Amino acid sequence: MTGTVLFDPLIPVPLLIGLGVLAAFGILLALWRGLSGWALRGLAAAVVLAALAGPSYQTEDRAPLSDIVLLLEDESASQRLADRADQTDAAAEAMAARITARPNTELRRITVPDGAEDAGTRLMTTLADALAEEPRSRIAGILAVSDGRVHDADLPLDLPAPLHLLQTGRTADWDRRLTVRNAPAFAIIGEPVTLTLRIDDLGAAPEDGGLTRLDISVDGQDPQSFDVPIGQDLELPVALPHGGRNVIRFSLPEADGELTDRNNAALIQMNGVRDRLRVLLVSGEPHPGGRTWRNLLKSDSAVDLVHFTILRPPDKQDGVPVNELSLIAFPTRELFMDKIDDFDLIIFDRYQRRGILPALYLDNVAQYVRKGGAVLVAAGPDFASADSLYRSPLGTVLPATPTARVLEEAFPPVVTDIGQRHPVTAELPGKGDWGRWLRQIDVTAERGDVVMSGADDRPLLVLDRVDEGRVALLASDHAWLWNRGYEGGGPQLELLRRLAHWMMKEPELEEEALTATAQGRTMRITRRTLDETVPPVTITAPDGSTTEVPLSPAGPGRFEAEIIGEEMGLYRLENGEEVTVIGLGPAAPREFIETIASDEALRPAIDTLRGGVARVEDGLPRLRDVRLGRPAAGRGWLGLTPRGAYETRDVRQTPLLPGWLVLLLSALFIIAAWLREGRR
Repeated sequence: MTGTVLFDPLIPVPLLIGLGVLAAFGILLALWRGLSGWALRGLAAAVVLAALAGPSYQTEDRAPLSDIVLLLEDESASQRLADRADQTDAAAEAMAARITARPNTELRRITVPDGAEDAGTRLMTTLADALAEEPRSRIAGILAVSDGRVHDADLPLDLPAPLHLLQTGRTADWDRRLTVRNAPAFAIIGEPVTLTLRIDDLGAAPEDGGLTRLDISVDGQDPQSFDVPIGQDLELPVALPHGGRNVIRFSLPEADGELTDRNNAALIQMNGVRDRLRVLLVSGEPHPGGRTWRNLLKSDSAVDLVHFTILRPPDKQDGVPVNELSLIAFPTRELFMDKIDDFDLIIFDRYQRRGILPALYLDNVAQYVRKGGAVLVAAGPDFASADSLYRSPLGTVLPATPTARVLEEAFPPVVTDIGQRHPVTAELPGKGDWGRWLRQIDVTAERGDVVMSGADDRPLLVLDRVDEGRVALLASDHAWLWNRGYEGGGPQLELLRRLAHWMMKEPELEEEALTATAQGRTMRITRRTLDETVPPVTITAPDGSTTEVPLSPAGPGRFEAEIIGEEMGLYRLENGEEVTVIGLGPAAPREFIETIASDEALRPAIDTLRGGVARVEDGLPRLRDVRLGRPAAGRGWLGLTPRGAYETRDVRQTPLLPGWLVLLLSALFIIAAWLREGRR
């Protein structure tokens, strides 16, 4: 039970003050004039003014409330290292017993789980949620049992009571960590790019030498090993072997006594791009579509084009003296013998043998294909003649044989069944409603894939792989009709662009490919194939376990599946002869980047209300009461601040100057003043 005097003025406070000033002026005037009843008049004015102030006496019936102590138990991944989980359980149980044994105290035990999507330990977020559910006026203290590796310590939080850390871990703990300081997202294929790595020993590491073994693996292949120093930045040149995504994994062997090997690996995913695509275009007999390939290739700023055009064939006899010709001799030997391996693609556009390129040069082109080069033949009537390229050493790598027939008739190009599944011709714009071409060279496909057909289902576009290289044969020189809009035209530029990039081995246009993309822990697997069915994909997880996942049709020649990875790290995917790897999340999760227990992250929040830190391995501290604002921690003890909170059950108010009393007192004082002044 408590009592308090309250005032509830009957008139506005400024007016009440004005009346008080006026009354004081009247009393002073009476005193100046020597009136003997001035004091009684003053008392009468005071009674009236006090009544206008509305004084009352308030009594409250209060019930005390218990104090609340929050006990946070960190169960994140870093708390499962060594014996920290046992330390946490033992410390939490012991402190919970001590808190519940205190009089007038309640305990709230709160678990801090792993953060979603590798977010780390969200201890302060969990604390904010807990404080939102409890009355701040009853919070007497906050105890956190954790290793101190908190990843949301910068969360602005107004704490109502001191925060204390019961720190798990041991002073003898040590760990070895591998980090990548810089790694570009893109790099040029075949050119070295420098990565910066660093290996550090954290904590109480043994001084047993300054070298360790570093294993480097590209796309899941067998690793290469090197001895590297510890505690120094390592400048490592790496050359990407192919275009598209390259997955590079760096790893260290687990050392004796270190806390974990989860931070002994680093995973880098870099996209390999070509610096410049070098293309050699060899044009033979001029024709209306002669500039088609040149315009296509010149429109791409990433293409370096060398155009070899036969402007004056040997059989041209017009009597012009040689010394008056302005033509410059083309460096054929340099291009077709010395520097042929520098080109990514060679295109023969309506070229026929005229003695300009000797058989030795064309044989060198065939060898260039077998070693990994690419040749595209855009055939015209020349391909069906006796001077056809097929009847040269280059014919050994061509996928179709000419029958010497030239079909001069209109026909619509059609994508074949296998072409519907091939990325070069699959889902071309226009859905097959294209204009007709007017000429086709009759060929017989000996090998490769016929992805487009023409008149009477004869092969029109044939793609083939020869050893390490690729060859394409387009059995018509009328693709330019689509560009001119003849009968509605067609996707000429898109078809020729895809064709050129497939021959230059762009990963997005591989007809047999296994790829995977990751977002968080979700992995989407895509399998491109020319077959109508595919077997399940075999997935090898970072821990070595394997699972088989069936693939569902997702379009012509494309099968997909979506799974959720159970853990972060490098996954290996196999489907038939296709193998790929993908990194799911970082190789070292956030919880294992910093593994040595420390109070550094939580220190600003602890110091706000003068809390303290106690190491569990040194013994659990005592609990004592302290006033809010005083030091809340000392040697061997941590402080709680009793809040003295209460619940008001009843409130009563009694007026101190009721109306009848005000009338009686004021009348008495006024009459007494009148009598005092001698008026009867």
